[in-house]
Amino acid sequence: MSFSVKFSARGHPNVKSTHRTTFMTTREEELSTRGDCIIVVGAEMGLRDMPDEAKRLAREEDTRIIFRLTVGDVVFEARGHGHPGLEYTDPVDMVARRSSYTCGRTLMIGSDKTSTEIPTEIIESLRDPGTIARIELIFEK
Repeated sequence: MSFSVKFSARGHPNVKSTHRTTFMTTREEELSTRGDCIIVVGAEMGLRDMPDEAKRLAREEDTRIIFRLTVGDVVFEARGHGHPGLEYTDPVDMVARRSSYTCGRTLMIGSDKTSTEIPTEIIESLRDPGTIARIELIFEK
């Protein structure tokens, strides 16, 4: 069984993508130079906006969660998994974590990739505020 959610976001001149354990999307329009895990701004949704089916699947440990980011013709994919502690309550952010830490902002834990592993070509494109990123979240059982 598979369930997916698609939305878009955009780039920002301050995208750094240098955090070693996470990456994050945000609905915020601005990004300071301290936001080293934020890869896109102006996202169409935060975790609280996710459909109920996505929230249900995310709370099961055997659910594989795939984060697919497409910028132009280049695709970045990270895989993690669900956990009963995933709350999906944050209205602004989605954080993919390599660790097992959960909070209202956590999209998935055990991510096999972090912001440092996003292809340079994508990051350079995302430093242009005119760049539109397409994001697909896939929940697989």
